[in-house]
This record gives sequence, C-alpha cells and structure tokens, in this order.
Amino acid sequence: MIDKELKTQVIEQYKTHGADTGSPEVQIAILTTRIRQLTEHMKIHTKDYHSRRGLLIMVGKRRKLLQYLRNKDFGRYQGLIQRLGLRH
Repeated sequence: MIDKELKTQVIEQYKTHGADTGSPEVQIAILTTRIRQLTEHMKIHTKDYHSRRGLLIMVGKRRKLLQYLRNKDFGRYQGLIQRLGLRH
C-alpha cells in the first residue's frame, strides 16, 4: 500500500483536469508507484508468493489500461510512457 501523501502527490502530478482522480493516466501512475514499491519488497522477500501474485495482477491491470489509452489517444499514451519511464 502507498501512503496517502504519496498517492495525492501522484494524483496532482498526473491529473488531466481539476477534479481528476480516475482518468487512465492517474490510474496507471498510481499502479506504477505501487508496482515499483512492491518490486523493491520482492527483492528482499523472494519467497513472498502472495505479494508476487498481487504484483502480477497489478502489472496485468496496468497493461490493460495502457492498451486502452494507446487505442484511445496515442499522443497521451506516448507522453505518459515518457513521463513514467516505461517502455512499450
């Protein structure tokens, strides 16, 4: 879990309009921060299989959201990929 302050920072950084909390960009950014934190956890705790399952579910969800954004608006997709430092 990410703490509330970090989540609000991510939302402020990636929102598309004033009251935006659910756009694909925000959802992908939140999932990316959670994935990065969980990846660091998995480096230390290699046999934590329950967390590994959750990590794989989050990666799949982020992949589907990225695919949706790519099909909907390719320019927004490319901008988000560059801002997050992901590869496609």
